[in-house]
Amino acid sequence: MKEFSQEAEQVMIERFGKDTIISLATTENATPYVRYVNAYYENGAFYIITHALSNKMKHIKDNPVVAVAGEWFTAHGNGISLGYFGKKENCEIADKLKKVFAEWIDNGHTDFNDENTIILRVELTDGLLLSHGTRYEF
Repeated sequence: MKEFSQEAEQVMIERFGKDTIISLATTENATPYVRYVNAYYENGAFYIITHALSNKMKHIKDNPVVAVAGEWFTAHGNGISLGYFGKKENCEIADKLKKVFAEWIDNGHTDFNDENTIILRVELTDGLLLSHGTRYEF
């Protein structure tokens, strides 16, 4: 991935470096599927807590290329399962996600004892960001 300029990265952090709703699109048999997800942006990737057996993860297993869209932003990326939320290797990002998603994370929707509760990382490959008349492409 070609990196964002420092100015564009700052806009990404301001817009998406918190609990944010983005659209995530996957495909199955050449049919697109799109849904809203809570996401957090950091260092060229979005992080999403999801369930390993969800349709989105089934689609990503067959075709990891995804599309995302948010506030004046659209991009492609590769969806990568980081595995179980509670595994040792995920400790650092899991702690961040607990803080970022604190408003809803303990509402009963997310079962952290279920090993199918995973972290999805969407590593951006190309995209377009618009901010106050400036167009940033990567």
